[in-house]
Amino acid sequence: MHYLVIFASIIDWLFILTLGFYLIVNLQWYNYSLYRVFTKHHRWTWHIYFFFLPLLLFIGTMLSHSAIILMFFTGIFLLVHLPFFILWYLKLDKKLHFTKRVYGFFVILFIFLALHQISFFVFKNVWLFSFAFIFVLPFAILVSSLYEKILFNRYHKLAKFKLKNLKHLQIIAVTGSFGKTSIKNFLQQILSSKFNVYATPRSVNTIKGIVSDINQNLQKEIEIYIAEAGARQRGDIAEIATLLQHQYAIIAEVGEQHLEYFKNTQNILETKFELLKSKQLKKALIYEQNPLPPSLSQEVKNHLAFYPTNLRNIESTLDKTSFEIQINGEYFAFETKILGMFNIANLSAAILMAYELGVEIEKIQMIVSKIEGTPHRLQKITAGGKIILDDSFNGNLKGMLEAIRLSSLHSGRKVIITPGLVESTQEQNIQLAKAIDSTFDLVIITGELNSKILSQYISRPQKIVLKDKTQLENILLTSTYKGDLLLFANDAPNFI
Repeated sequence: MHYLVIFASIIDWLFILTLGFYLIVNLQWYNYSLYRVFTKHHRWTWHIYFFFLPLLLFIGTMLSHSAIILMFFTGIFLLVHLPFFILWYLKLDKKLHFTKRVYGFFVILFIFLALHQISFFVFKNVWLFSFAFIFVLPFAILVSSLYEKILFNRYHKLAKFKLKNLKHLQIIAVTGSFGKTSIKNFLQQILSSKFNVYATPRSVNTIKGIVSDINQNLQKEIEIYIAEAGARQRGDIAEIATLLQHQYAIIAEVGEQHLEYFKNTQNILETKFELLKSKQLKKALIYEQNPLPPSLSQEVKNHLAFYPTNLRNIESTLDKTSFEIQINGEYFAFETKILGMFNIANLSAAILMAYELGVEIEKIQMIVSKIEGTPHRLQKITAGGKIILDDSFNGNLKGMLEAIRLSSLHSGRKVIITPGLVESTQEQNIQLAKAIDSTFDLVIITGELNSKILSQYISRPQKIVLKDKTQLENILLTSTYKGDLLLFANDAPNFI
């Protein structure tokens, strides 16, 4: 009997740890928001198979106090659930990143499991033991969240204090639905010719990410800090603006990106324009087609300028992009290896802001001619005799349509690999599908999210639908040839 109790305890621990592992993986994907995990997840069947169904079986087993049912549950868990769970995790292309927060969660979970086990030997009440075990995971999540909130508040104060003491520091905040990361990267390269510049790395754009970046990476000798600001709900960017108190702002094109979070475009617009809530704002560049929110005060409007106005002689091919932009009444020519018509607007924002901060036009022209593109954003690569357009980090309709337009300029065979548009409307996916249908010879649809709607409106080219991307490499090896153009459009992880 003693050995049976130990065996049952091991199974219980293993089961709760499995649920905890599944939950923390999903929380990390969705920025540690339980609300988003359970309301915005695109693979709800995973929640059913790996969380709710096993949890219900576990609760029923614990409350039954039946040895037969317990043995049945143990068999199901060890022979079915656990192997399938391990296989599921191994096939993920976005696995758990073991951060301090993740380690902290498991430490807290272990503590609660240990306390619960000790309570059984103290009270020797099987019913109480079974009932309380159900709450171990929720308590661990609650305590972990409270602990992280306390830590964040402390780090937030440290970041605010650090910025306040960097008297010489100029801050540029960048937001928008499309193009903000590219603008940030272009601007950093241009300004670095004259100033000591630091920008938020990769796609760090949340309040937590920016707070961490300031505390860990912003050095006292930095003259200009460029921060990217993103949002999933109203107030997110206002929180960032309150922290940064930036002198300069860029609001790139605002559109229907993340519509499922904001419900309508007006909410998106109002949220992006929260970036202007800095008390130290001197100037803000606004994408010219963005409507201004009616709530904007005249005082704020006095700081606004618009881009990209007065462009001419625009050319965008598979080899280069060139244009002329008017600055102070005079036109200046720019040529770059950066691809895409939409990047003219992004470059214009960077050029105008750099000029505002004192970088000479001749120097800007030279840097733009050599400027490096943002990885995975319409990045041209030649490999194995094939032209690859890596646009895997671009998830908006306008950008994808431009990538398709550029692909159409290729005289040879054309292949697209895409899951369609994520966090967008059905109408936009239909528009995308029609553009794909008229351009490509082979369409590889990855993931299940948009496979039906894309398949319905793509009829001319050959189609291959991959439910998961583990077979993608083999498909590309057998289905593409020298001289082909391959467009990777909006890569999405398996959980999409």
